Amino acid sequence: MTSSPGTTPGPGAPDTSPATPGPSPATGAAGPGHGGPVDAADLPRLQRRISGVLIASQMLGGLGVPISIALAPVLATEISGTEAMSGFASTAAVIGTALVSLPLAALMTARGRRPGLVVAYAIGTLGAALVVLAASVKSFPLLMLGMAAFGAASSANLQARFAAADLAPADRRARSISVVVWASTVGAVLGPNLSAPASDSFAGTSIPQTAGPFVWAGAVFVLTGTLIAVFLRPDPLLTARALAGPDEQSRQGRSLRAGFTAVRASPRARLALLTVAVSHTTMVSIMVMTPVDLGHHGAGLKLVGLVISGHIAGMFAFSPVMGWLADRLGRLSVIGLAAGLLSLAALLAGTAGGDHAQSAAGLFLLGLGWSAGMVSGSALLTDSVPQPARAAVQGLSDLTMNTSAGVGGAAAGLVMSQAGYGWLNAIGAALLLPMAALALFTARRHPVRPAPAKGVSS
Repeated sequence: MTSSPGTTPGPGAPDTSPATPGPSPATGAAGPGHGGPVDAADLPRLQRRISGVLIASQMLGGLGVPISIALAPVLATEISGTEAMSGFASTAAVIGTALVSLPLAALMTARGRRPGLVVAYAIGTLGAALVVLAASVKSFPLLMLGMAAFGAASSANLQARFAAADLAPADRRARSISVVVWASTVGAVLGPNLSAPASDSFAGTSIPQTAGPFVWAGAVFVLTGTLIAVFLRPDPLLTARALAGPDEQSRQGRSLRAGFTAVRASPRARLALLTVAVSHTTMVSIMVMTPVDLGHHGAGLKLVGLVISGHIAGMFAFSPVMGWLADRLGRLSVIGLAAGLLSLAALLAGTAGGDHAQSAAGLFLLGLGWSAGMVSGSALLTDSVPQPARAAVQGLSDLTMNTSAGVGGAAAGLVMSQAGYGWLNAIGAALLLPMAALALFTARRHPVRPAPAKGVSS
C-alpha cells in the first residue's frame, strides 16, 4: 500500500492506496458529462485541459465576488438606515457560502463537478438579482436573502480547487490545487478596482448605483457557469471514479454520511480539516480588524489599501510555491510552515502599533500562512479519504471553514472593542496551537514515506 507525499496510512485510517489504471479505456467514463471513454494514457493531456478550464473559470468567476462585496456594507447601511447593520450583508454571504457547501457536495457526489459548479454559479446569479431588487425596493430582509444566495458563488470558487485535484497524480496534487488558488489573484486584485466603474455605469438609471456592481457580478457568474458547462468535459470527478478500481466505482461510500465516517476514521483527514478551518479563521479574524487598527494609528485609505493589497498578494500569488513545497517536502511539513508563518504574522501585526511597515509585513505573512495552510490542508484532505467519499468530505471542509471563519470574524469585533488589536492577534495565534500540536503528533507517530504516484490515485 502506498501513500501520497506527507502521508502514511496508520491504524484506523482508510485505505487510500492508488489503483493503477489499466491500459484499456475506462469503461465507466462514457456517458453524460464525460464525452466518451478516457484512456489512462490520455490523463496528462486531460489534466492539463481540465486545469486550464478551471484556471479560466477562477480568473473570471473570481472577479464577481470582489466587484460587489466591498460595497455590500454600504448597501446594507443605505437600506437599513443605520451603520449598525452594515456588517450583516457580508455575514449573510459567509453564511450562505457555508450553508450551500453540503448540498453542493451532495450534488457533486451524485452527478459530478460540472453540474455542481454550474448550479452554484446559477444560485449566485439569482442572489445578485435579489440584491439588486432589494436595493430598488429598500427591503433589508430581501437583501439578506440575496446575499446568502450570492455566497453560493464563493462556494463554487472554493470547490474548484478540489476539482483540479481529481485527476492529478498524488505527487502533483498540491501543485494542481495551488495553481487554481493562484488564479484567484486576478479577481482578488482587479475586482475591488472595478467597483467604482460598475457603480458609475448605472448612474441616472432606476438601479441604485451601489447595487450596480451586483449586476456586473451576476453577468460574470453567468459567463463562468457557461464556461464550465461547455468546456469542463469530461467531468473530472466522474472520470477519476471510472479510472479507479472496481471498489471505487461502487455507489457505496458516496453519501454525506460516508464522508463523515471517512473523516472520523482518518487522523490525517481530521488534521486536514482542522488546518483549513484554523488557517482561514485566524486569517479572517485578524484581517477584518486591521483597517480599523490602521485607522486608529493615523493611516489613510490609500495606505490601508496598500496593506490589504499586500495581504492579498501573500494569499494567492505564492500559492504555487506552497503547492510545490507540499508535494516535495510533504503536507505535514507545510502545515508546520503555515503555523509558523501565521504565528509570526500575529506577532508582527499585534505589536506594530503605529509602525505601518511592520503592520504591512504582518499582513503579508498572514496571507502567506493562509496560503500554506489552505494548499497543504486541501491536498492532505484529498489524500486521506477514499475516492468515493472525497466530494462529501471536501464539502464538509468548506462548511467547517466558512462557519468557523464567520464566527471568528464576528467575534473579532467584540475582542477589538473590549481588549484591543494586540489581544485579537494573541487569540489568533493561540488558535494555531492545537493545529501545530496535532501536526507534530501525526508526523512523529507516522513518519513521512514519499511514494510517487502515476495516473489517478484514489
